[in-house]
Amino acid sequence: MHSLIDFLFSFFSTIDYTAIFIMMTLESSIFPVPSELVMIPAGVSAMGGHIDPVVATFVGGVGSVVGALLNYFILGKWLGRPFLTKYGKYILITPEKYKRAEDLFIKNDKIYTFVGRLIPVVRHLISIPAGIFRMPMIPFVSITFVWATLWCGILVALGYYLWESMIDITKQYGKELTYVAIPAIAVYIWWKIFKK
Repeated sequence: MHSLIDFLFSFFSTIDYTAIFIMMTLESSIFPVPSELVMIPAGVSAMGGHIDPVVATFVGGVGSVVGALLNYFILGKWLGRPFLTKYGKYILITPEKYKRAEDLFIKNDKIYTFVGRLIPVVRHLISIPAGIFRMPMIPFVSITFVWATLWCGILVALGYYLWESMIDITKQYGKELTYVAIPAIAVYIWWKIFKK
């Protein structure tokens, strides 16, 4: 575990803008690339003088928007909407349920997108219903960019200012942190989804 952490941080300590953009595009789509494994190393790279932290944060935000737009158009608008309207009845989504969901999402699209961008896992998927129900582009892109860039900035700052402490903590308590974090995130997501 220790050697893996050392390898990852040494490998990513010279991450560049192109890698940030590509990986954050993947992170914001359905591919499982954790933003923490991209933007924290970007902060480490910035600390070493290889890249500018502000530009890295901006590039990460732009990459996130591009990935979200891929989900919006491909999985939401072009595939998801036709699939649900044609085959939804076979998976218990009747036209009435679809219409209710559409009305609810359209009425609260900005809130759902805003909150969805704050929740792990959900933030990768919130673009799909936005595409299915055709949320207007300007608010969708604006909300996505603001929150994705803010999140990228927080992670860059962690890498820039606290990376050595984080490595020590991860080495010492990595297993325990995993055991606590995964159930906590699962319970939080369950609570958010089923609260209503």
